[in-house]
Amino acid sequence: MNTIKGHVWFFGDNVDTDQILPGYAMAEDFSGLGQYAMAGSKIPDFAKKVKLGDIIVAGKNFGCGSSREQAPVALKAAGVSLIIAESFARIFRRNAINIGLPVLMGEMQEAVSQGEQIEVDLERGIVITAEREINASALSANVLAIIAAGGLINQVRQELGIENTIRP
Repeated sequence: MNTIKGHVWFFGDNVDTDQILPGYAMAEDFSGLGQYAMAGSKIPDFAKKVKLGDIIVAGKNFGCGSSREQAPVALKAAGVSLIIAESFARIFRRNAINIGLPVLMGEMQEAVSQGEQIEVDLERGIVITAEREINASALSANVLAIIAAGGLINQVRQELGIENTIRP
């Protein structure tokens, strides 16, 4: 699963966790968080329109604002397969990787279009459009292993020989 193909959703700079998952959704069980994904953003009906495998492309500082662990969970539950941003808030990036949601750093806002289908090679850090290939940051072998396992807890369980009870 080192290659992801999906349609692009654009978001700008400083997309905070309140936009990704508004506070009123915090009481929701993890299984229901997907319906609230990006409800506080410029595309409040995102969760109804996003398709399984779609890719978010954003600017600087994606996921800023808080350490709200549910924010990447909501995006993954809604069907987002990858987030590419110029930069990420450190805790959001780590939370996303820990739940098995790939996050790639790269400047893509001028290179791809809203709704365009792209293919991304996570290991090489290459974004492939209909017209060209664009370099982004490749994911490390360690991060790729966590993503492949469906998250950090699943990876540790596999290493310990414990059956996974958490599904990717």
